[in-house]
Amino acid sequence: MDPLHTALKVASSGLGAQSERLRIVSENLANAQSTGNFPGADPYQRKTITFAAELDRVSGGHTVEINSISRDNAPFTLEFQPGHEAADADGYVKLPNVNVLIEMADMRETNRSYEANVQVIKQARELISMTIDLMRSQ
Repeated sequence: MDPLHTALKVASSGLGAQSERLRIVSENLANAQSTGNFPGADPYQRKTITFAAELDRVSGGHTVEINSISRDNAPFTLEFQPGHEAADADGYVKLPNVNVLIEMADMRETNRSYEANVQVIKQARELISMTIDLMRSQ
């Protein structure tokens, strides 16, 4: 397969992976304050995503695939809120194990990775277009 098409395929797999990562980060941020609905209930549990390199046998390039989407087993934070509907007998509420600063850093990294893959696609398309123009002029 043509190296430029391989570059397009690898970069597009990166776009898909980063889109899914952004979805997970957004879900975590949206639920950063989601507690349980009854006393002692567990709150929202942070999700994590991992990637793996997969060999594309047709192109010979390594694409990005989602390896797993799982739950973060970090402990929940307890906060004293005796009037809350999810407060236990001692007045403590379990809060999600989502750290907004970490999620924002992940979002920024995801955005930069996405932009890098977009630039690769733009450059490959430009090189393909230049090759076609050169072939036409002969």
